Amino acid sequence: MATLFEAAGLDRQVPRPLADRLRPLRLADVVGQDHLVGPDGMLTRMLGSGSLGSLIFWGPPGTGKTTVARLLAGETRHAFEQVSAIFSGVQELKKLFEAARQRRLAGQGTLLFVDEIHRFNRAQQDSFLPVMEDGTVVLVGATTENPSFELNAALLSRAQVLVFRRLDEVAIDRLLERAEAAEGRSLPVDADARRALAAMADGDGRAALTLAEDLFRAARDGETFDTAGLAEVVQRRAPIYDKAQDGHYNLISALHKSVRGSDPDAALYYLARMMAAGESPLYIARRVVRMAFEDIGLADPQALIIANAAKDAYDFLGSPEGELAIAQAVIYLATAPKSNAGYIAYKAAVQSAREHGSLLPPKHILNAPTQLMANEGYGAGYAYDHDAPDAFSGQNYFPEGMERQRFYDPPARGFEREIRKRLDYWARLRTERGGTG
Repeated sequence: MATLFEAAGLDRQVPRPLADRLRPLRLADVVGQDHLVGPDGMLTRMLGSGSLGSLIFWGPPGTGKTTVARLLAGETRHAFEQVSAIFSGVQELKKLFEAARQRRLAGQGTLLFVDEIHRFNRAQQDSFLPVMEDGTVVLVGATTENPSFELNAALLSRAQVLVFRRLDEVAIDRLLERAEAAEGRSLPVDADARRALAAMADGDGRAALTLAEDLFRAARDGETFDTAGLAEVVQRRAPIYDKAQDGHYNLISALHKSVRGSDPDAALYYLARMMAAGESPLYIARRVVRMAFEDIGLADPQALIIANAAKDAYDFLGSPEGELAIAQAVIYLATAPKSNAGYIAYKAAVQSAREHGSLLPPKHILNAPTQLMANEGYGAGYAYDHDAPDAFSGQNYFPEGMERQRFYDPPARGFEREIRKRLDYWARLRTERGGTG
């Protein structure tokens, strides 16, 4: 007689997800990380030397960090222990360390894989140091965040950081081919949709296989999806972007440098990436204002006006209409003549002010509101520039005893070409009229 579970069809084994079924069984099967596991890869060389030290795997999700850690344990005949920093505490770690000590006495090592190790606080990270030093465990930590910022210096000094790269289109396509082989059929997509599917994975191999599995489930017999159909069946994943961490800083840096490099197309691409990922448009607008005076400066005085206007326009309109104002400001700045002369001049002036201390300005340019100050020579000999030929007296404005400085040296680009002509002209007049040039 059939049991209740059998009658309901619940006695059947639940199939493993495609990504789990296709998990590599050899290091050579890992895709997209040839710099680590290829014939000349760092991990391949380590295994060839017969020794394995503690490691930190740094890279985006779905690039093979957990898989490689498991395979390393198998290659070196270490017991594999895995913990997650999200769910584990010091007490659980102490139990794992004690079990590793017992294995070591029996002649077997332990590879302890710590997922999201950056989520452990500083004290928890310190607990790994003794067992790493005495060889109780080989620690392999995985993190999506920059180890330089998130991990203790003491921990980093005892482990080698290996960078896992996001999977490129070739690597993603190899995974999709393995998925097709495992399912015994081709993905139900046309060529354009297949490329779109790879782009949706955003360098994440696990995501690519999950998306492929969703397609296999959704497609009816003989059905093939185009790009529009793909978007209907598979909800597009948001790009990997942490507004408080590396994604945030990497993309704003790329946007800034693209503007500085006069590449409006690249700048618009990074702007779109940040907007799509949910970055605050006002944060971007503030950075655009900074670009205007840091990288364009007086080569185009309109740049700062336009950047500020874009910020105000977004503040007034909001999304999505106001985003176009920021985009236009980015285009304007990227195509404007570039100059950091003002930026450099101010930094140099600040340094000079620190070096020379509190020197008093020359008395002839000081006001004398009291008779005592007038008796001390304040204001004596001041030449009112508007009364001088060309409205330029050429007198000295630097403190007495301080040589004349030149901080601002504009290039002959954009509007600063005109400014440079004026400065050169005034320098000649100053020399002719007995100044310092």
